[in-house]
Amino acid sequence: NGTPINENLAAWHAMVGYVPQSVFIADASIRSNIAFGLEESVIDNSALQDSLRLAQIEQFVDSLPMGPETLVGERGVRLSGGQRQRLGIARALYHRPQVLLLDEATSALDSETEASFIEDIYRLRGDYTLLTIAHRKSTLKHCDQVFILVGGELKEIGSELN
Repeated sequence: NGTPINENLAAWHAMVGYVPQSVFIADASIRSNIAFGLEESVIDNSALQDSLRLAQIEQFVDSLPMGPETLVGERGVRLSGGQRQRLGIARALYHRPQVLLLDEATSALDSETEASFIEDIYRLRGDYTLLTIAHRKSTLKHCDQVFILVGGELKEIGSELN
């Protein structure tokens, strides 16, 4: 909005939700993992439910006997790879960012789970600005713009993948 990013980095950081390649999952409840770092007393249940719904993991969580209070185990051992990634997306969406950055977010998934994940996440287009970092072209099939970097240099910009 006409303000250089470096003049208010805190505001810029608050606008970005980040989903890394390997999502850190604490040995805690689903609720605590989504609202990571927040005291229990300040967790917004409405934002929690919204983030579960948007990440399309709400039905799974609701099916658990303890719902969002379910403990996931160390590094999310009680969850599948896709569920861990969706938990990471729910965490990124919890604070209602404007930009969602997916940094190799599907590289650890099998091709079938990745395809399903990609279809689900790109349904958020229009509500969020999605930035996707990926090595596999299949991950980028729904992108409006693709920037190809080779050795740290911008080599190509386009809307079609070659």
